[in-house]
Amino acid sequence: MQIGRQVLEAFSARLLALDRVAESASPARLMRDGLEGLRALVPFEAAWWGECSGGMDGLAPRNWLSGRINLSPDFAREWNRIGHQDRFALESLRRLDTVVRSASYDDPVPAVEAFARRHDLFHALAVTRALPGSGLQQFISIYRGQAGAPFVPAEGVLFEQFSAHLMQRWSTRVAVSIGGAGAARAGDGHGLLDAAGEFVYLGARLALLLQEHYPHWDGAQPPADLVEALRRASGSLKLGARRVAVDPSGELLLLSLAPRRQAPLLPPRELSVALLYADGRSHKQIARETGLSPATVRTYLRDAYQRLGVADKVALGRALAGRRARSRTA
Repeated sequence: MQIGRQVLEAFSARLLALDRVAESASPARLMRDGLEGLRALVPFEAAWWGECSGGMDGLAPRNWLSGRINLSPDFAREWNRIGHQDRFALESLRRLDTVVRSASYDDPVPAVEAFARRHDLFHALAVTRALPGSGLQQFISIYRGQAGAPFVPAEGVLFEQFSAHLMQRWSTRVAVSIGGAGAARAGDGHGLLDAAGEFVYLGARLALLLQEHYPHWDGAQPPADLVEALRRASGSLKLGARRVAVDPSGELLLLSLAPRRQAPLLPPRELSVALLYADGRSHKQIARETGLSPATVRTYLRDAYQRLGVADKVALGRALAGRRARSRTA
């Protein structure tokens, strides 16, 4: 397989144009303009891109935000209903950084096949990459209909290489909007919305909080109640017990999940009992090691659970992780 000089020159020209856009464009515009540049190298009829999860914290594959070219506004919402059965998408999630290809409507799951036929997704190329610091993955998919020509191997190479440049520049623009110096600073507790009230970036922790607070949220677009609350917000927004800072970032709106308040310090004996329990000791073992009665051990643990706001041993261990590290170095 060879790619000629003319194609390489066109590829270079598109990258240079991408750099000029990346200097000032919002992440959403950068992605759209970048894909239009890719379209001149690898023609396609429709495109879809955004952020997704694949097994994150037990979640099924899900699209959390997306952009599209020549696809219906309900495309992402429809996909979220069948994503956990979409073999093509699942393969892309399993094979990060690798272009996957499809050339058929056929699927053993009728709902997935119907989805592909409805949107004429006959020929497809997709790539999914980890999005540093976000807890989610970033994907790009391009499509041709049944009447279109198959994607040839050289087009797959161009798609793979150009999408890597585009995604890296997108990540950098997100990090700059959040306030970091590089893509790795794009935090999982942040989100960015554009003037139309659409997410252009969303971190996993903030996504999970929104899902918890808005249980009927389908993940494709920001919850309408959230958008309305943001219009009224003055500096911060409360979602249940958590607070989200709301700040302008150029033409975007930056959401920043405030850190949890540090758990109150446990009394020394109570802390000692809680640490031993989190390390796997039984009530009887703790009683023997500390000279306390089993009933007192249970009382201390009950009080520790209440003070730390936890409900099980796993959560107790997480809450005490910092204290355990300090006690071992003291």
